[in-house]
Amino acid sequence: MAAEPLDLTLELAPRARFEVVDLRTRFPREHAEALGPYPNVLYWSSHTTAGFLDRSLAARLNTTGIPSYLDAFRSMFPEGAGYEHDQLDRREDLDDTQRAVEPRNADSHLAFIASGLRPCVTHPNRPGEPVCFVELDGVSEGRARRRLMRAIGFHDEAVVAKVRIDVPVSGHSIDSINLKDPRLGVHEQLGELIARTGVRRGRLHLSLSPGERHSGLTINEYETLLMKVDLAEVLSNPFRFAAEKSMHALSNPRAVPGKALDYARYDFVRVFNSGLDTLGLRGSRLERLIARTLAEPAARFLRMRRSISLLVGDREDGRTGFIEGTYQSPILVQWQHAPRATRQLDVTLTSLD
Repeated sequence: MAAEPLDLTLELAPRARFEVVDLRTRFPREHAEALGPYPNVLYWSSHTTAGFLDRSLAARLNTTGIPSYLDAFRSMFPEGAGYEHDQLDRREDLDDTQRAVEPRNADSHLAFIASGLRPCVTHPNRPGEPVCFVELDGVSEGRARRRLMRAIGFHDEAVVAKVRIDVPVSGHSIDSINLKDPRLGVHEQLGELIARTGVRRGRLHLSLSPGERHSGLTINEYETLLMKVDLAEVLSNPFRFAAEKSMHALSNPRAVPGKALDYARYDFVRVFNSGLDTLGLRGSRLERLIARTLAEPAARFLRMRRSISLLVGDREDGRTGFIEGTYQSPILVQWQHAPRATRQLDVTLTSLD
């Protein structure tokens, strides 16, 4: 009889702000030996600026090509370039104590999203086959950050249930939806699915239904300035974003270039959406024009992220359910108007045995 899946918690001390490592080489010897009998391993990172490249992409890039691939995205989003997320005095989610220690790391979040990093991947457990772990914000002000992850050794992964979930979206062309928002009921439906099937360890795979277009999925921090201002600038024109932000950061580090105009243009939930509602311009030529402006770059950078995975297992409260890091949220982004008032997610729940 095959052994039960083995669930290990790991802690990693980064050695630099940016590094690419074979995670298996950082395992304590006893962990590596314990995982040895299992043909497959699920790896999960609890962070939004450190995660894994998809196995197929990592294989295509190979070990020497991965740093160059990631450097391209880090060049698009230079560190300390005046991002709204990094204006800590404007962050309503932080208190004074948190502001004193919060890293200015919007560049790392944006590189994580754009490069296709994932917090949850599975790999065959083959000797000598690397597991690519990417750290984008490992050292802040000279201090290494604490990185936590899990490795679950298992024999097989079996599909237990499939459901389709309708996600309500606004009537606006441009929007981002936090799937943890209790008003949507998505998290509740996922929790009920796990409870109903009795899965103890597994994976929830969320993917946009085949008919959905002009939308993508990611897992990251759902902080307003990051998601509604900085990410929107990326969707507009990532290369111009990098050039303009870098130029202004060098000439005047305290400047937020075009602050009034850019904020009104890109904070499309707080300003753009509510402003259109107030003026009675929803569905107007103005909204359609801005949506068309954003559509092509968004499709280019987010089309590959049509699916995400959530870990299912034992939580700190002793219950079984889907597991997310403190700042992790599944996020649906759309850059063109949805044909219906909803977008559809296909959810597959698997069990690790």
